[in-house]
Amino acid sequence: MNVTVEAPAKINLTLDVVGRRDDGYHLVETVMQAVDLCDRVTVRRTDKPGAVSLLCDDARVPDGPDNTAVRAAAAFFEACGLPNPGVEIGLRKRIPLQAGLAGGSADAAAVIVALDRMFETRLSEAELTDIGERVGADVPFCIFGGTMLAEGIGTILTPLPDLPDCYIVLSKPEISVSTQKAYSLADKHLLWESPETDDAVEAVCNGDIEEVANCIYNKFEKVLNLPEVASIKRMMLEAGALNAGMSGSGPTVFGIFKDKGMAEGCARSLEEYCDQVFVCRPVSKGCEIVD
Repeated sequence: MNVTVEAPAKINLTLDVVGRRDDGYHLVETVMQAVDLCDRVTVRRTDKPGAVSLLCDDARVPDGPDNTAVRAAAAFFEACGLPNPGVEIGLRKRIPLQAGLAGGSADAAAVIVALDRMFETRLSEAELTDIGERVGADVPFCIFGGTMLAEGIGTILTPLPDLPDCYIVLSKPEISVSTQKAYSLADKHLLWESPETDDAVEAVCNGDIEEVANCIYNKFEKVLNLPEVASIKRMMLEAGALNAGMSGSGPTVFGIFKDKGMAEGCARSLEEYCDQVFVCRPVSKGCEIVD
């Protein structure tokens, strides 16, 4: 039996680091949005009991036990108390790697959803969330997708109304960002007060895309102050974006557009600056079984 799942990327419309727990985990407030840039994940049964193997069309993706998709399979079998009869995970990557778009978390979420179908465990939302949280803070959101307020370490999720219709341009510069460094810098500015998340929630509830765009905020963007991010934002704004900002710990920049033609024109301009540019739409779902 094979189960194939489409796994959407996410962006952070707002992202504030508001504290740190005694165990080192950071506390965040963020409005997260799923977009229709998806990886495709296929899970198959094998004849190798206990084994989880991974095949990916991108050689840069590690295939060992630290891979989030492999860890998700192990977490599923452990949580459900099921023996692993042997599974193979096939990944077709479209979400850029190490981009602040939760590509690894999306793949892990897809594995959990696929195994739930394959083994007919019919897990509740709470059970799916619990397994996802064992793998990573973004995994529960990636399971359900849509538009959500995330709090705590990112796993306390409150569904919000669908984002008003718009076009979202994603552009990933060819630079690397250390998530550890980003959190370390954010720790020095925990006293910054940022009302943008509360304002963004209100704007989403009001169905006002222009006001949502006005609320875009990312503390990591502020503390990292990357010139490549600033350049892409400037290009997006000059191309007609309502606003633009960095997603996650970066370095991908997103811009929100009301007009499709403007979004596509912006993407064409950015392709001369970045290899990885996408025009997306917001989606109201997370991982979805397609086969």
